[in-house]
Amino acid sequence: MSAISFEILNRSTSLTTRRARAGVLKTPHGDIETPAFTPVGTKANVKGILPEQLKTLGAQVVLANTYHLYLAPGEKVVEQAGGLAKFMNWKGPTLTDSGGFQVFSLGAAFGKKLSKITRLNLVENEAVHTASIYDPEMASQPRRSSNEVGAPTGASGHGKPAVIDEEGVTFTSHLDGSLHRFTPERSVEIQHALGADLFFAFDECTAPTEPYEYQKEAMERTHRWAERSLNHHRRLSATSSKLQAVFGIVQGGRHEDLRRESARLVASLGFDGIGIGGSFSKEDMQGALQAAVGELPPELPKHFLGIGEPGDLLEGIAQGMDLFDCVAPTRIGRHGSIYTKRGIVHLKGERHRSDFSPLDPETPVIGVEGFTRAYVSHLVRSGEMLGSVICSMHNLGFILQLVAGARQAILDGRFEEYRDTFVRSYYG
Repeated sequence: MSAISFEILNRSTSLTTRRARAGVLKTPHGDIETPAFTPVGTKANVKGILPEQLKTLGAQVVLANTYHLYLAPGEKVVEQAGGLAKFMNWKGPTLTDSGGFQVFSLGAAFGKKLSKITRLNLVENEAVHTASIYDPEMASQPRRSSNEVGAPTGASGHGKPAVIDEEGVTFTSHLDGSLHRFTPERSVEIQHALGADLFFAFDECTAPTEPYEYQKEAMERTHRWAERSLNHHRRLSATSSKLQAVFGIVQGGRHEDLRRESARLVASLGFDGIGIGGSFSKEDMQGALQAAVGELPPELPKHFLGIGEPGDLLEGIAQGMDLFDCVAPTRIGRHGSIYTKRGIVHLKGERHRSDFSPLDPETPVIGVEGFTRAYVSHLVRSGEMLGSVICSMHNLGFILQLVAGARQAILDGRFEEYRDTFVRSYYG
């Protein structure tokens, strides 16, 4: 029996947005009205925002990072506190990722300015050689027990902080350089201890610049890891009172044929929901997403991992995505930038020194609606913490309102108009 249930309340009737749907995802710690944006609380906190403020802004669910919580304070501490939600004093549903994107960051993307959404003309026009992150010799090592952290000999080779083999990934901590080991089984054990309502199977995330051959190899390894993750979750659940749902992750990079193949395989395994993972070029994101969604069971909830740019959110909703997460709202907020309906505004700019208009007169956000651009510009120019907090709160409120508005538009039968009106305003 699944720990969650998902009900679709209405769908868009427009031809170009026909996959968009509004629903309710029921979890052990509360309902999530979808589509929904999930603020990212990497280390069991959304930077600069109190849990009660998140609720006021409209957040329904929070996502935390398995890799970071494993390193500090350790999953056992979180478990002893009563699980992630109690540990961070959040009264609502929680998600955890698998650590797979951190593998990507420490392996293929190490030293490169790559992210989950990348413009190809902004990255190096060369692929990382397979051997830099995948070691065939390690694939022949005997499988270690799922609770063994130690790594095969030579795991820290190739000058990378992370090396992938068939059984999992060996990595060095960014905190102290110590050596650690994640396998699909170990990732599931950590996430069971963290106790989130929803969590993700362990996967390998690749850079969009990787060649087709490696994208396929990594995808197939992700499929094997998905099956191992699901099987271990079922073993642990058989002797546990915790109610947790697990999502499988579709990979395949920017290649539509691989995305279709991955979606079919992952959907066949019996997960509670599906995540669309990996990294995309901006140019290929929609094609890869459409290819995957067309192969997925419509009744399952779907999460578009790492997506938070306003236009991408609306396009994801148009393609039938139900959940999203991204660090972008708080990350750009900490650097003094805010979302508005007319595009991103960089408050450190000279012209905002004496701009006494609201942050975004068209999108007031509860708690920060009374501040002016001039005041917040002063704060961020001065390095005052409050400036980053105000920008982060505004950005989260803006994104949460945008997605909530999309949901209501689907219920009202006007989503295509809602999307098109926003896109014209935001992108000019």
